[in-house]
Amino acid sequence: MVVYALISRQAFRRYLTYRGAMVGGVLANTVFGIIKAFIMMAVWRQRPSIGGYDVADAVTYVFLAQAMIGPMSTLNNGLDIPARIRSGDIGTDLFRPCDFQAYWLANDLGRAAFSVLGRSVVPFVIGALLFHLHLPTDPRVWAAFVVALFLGTVVSFALRYLAAMSTFWLLDEKGVVGMATVVTSFFSGMIVPLVLFPGWLGQLARLLPFAALVQLPADVFLGKRSGGAVGTGYLFEIGWAVALLLAGRLVTRRARHRVVVQGG
Repeated sequence: MVVYALISRQAFRRYLTYRGAMVGGVLANTVFGIIKAFIMMAVWRQRPSIGGYDVADAVTYVFLAQAMIGPMSTLNNGLDIPARIRSGDIGTDLFRPCDFQAYWLANDLGRAAFSVLGRSVVPFVIGALLFHLHLPTDPRVWAAFVVALFLGTVVSFALRYLAAMSTFWLLDEKGVVGMATVVTSFFSGMIVPLVLFPGWLGQLARLLPFAALVQLPADVFLGKRSGGAVGTGYLFEIGWAVALLLAGRLVTRRARHRVVVQGG
């Protein structure tokens, strides 16, 4: 555990050096958050309550979603695995004295921690200054949100890991990663809250693992889940995280065998 904690810390420090990218990300998230907030306000003026959300909930959701772009890495894969496969450096990675998948998970958690502190807080604070947001007053809600956010980050990693590992067979991951990004953005609630999805589509979206990335943590923050519903949400995230991580382990085993067969 000490090794993986050090990996996370080094990843955090590495991303900290890219201050220009951090400023650009903050600016982009803030500007697009403001634009989306005005769009949501226009939608909610036509229907004051949609899916249990009022206009303050909707605007708060917008800035929460913008804040989660970084830690969830919903607009890019966020993993360097494909580049290392093409360069051949992956051979060294696979035979390091630590678990390959756990190494990348620790690395990604360090990146996500930096994203929260460096790229998520400022856009949300600016949103709170410009608009009336729904902010929890109970510290237990904040704590529950942090747990949901952490579990959602693990689910996000597991999904992106599978997409990145496809490079072992395709050599060019752009198609798979691009499709995964589109599907994730749509079904996670990153573009619009899942409460706007009609009928069966909304029910299906809430059953898929992508809901753990944005919609579920946002519902916890907004108080749409409380008591036992929060625990059920955690079980949903943990269940998908375990299933996807196990799938990742199977893929890793096949990938390692493929490297050996190729003589790498």
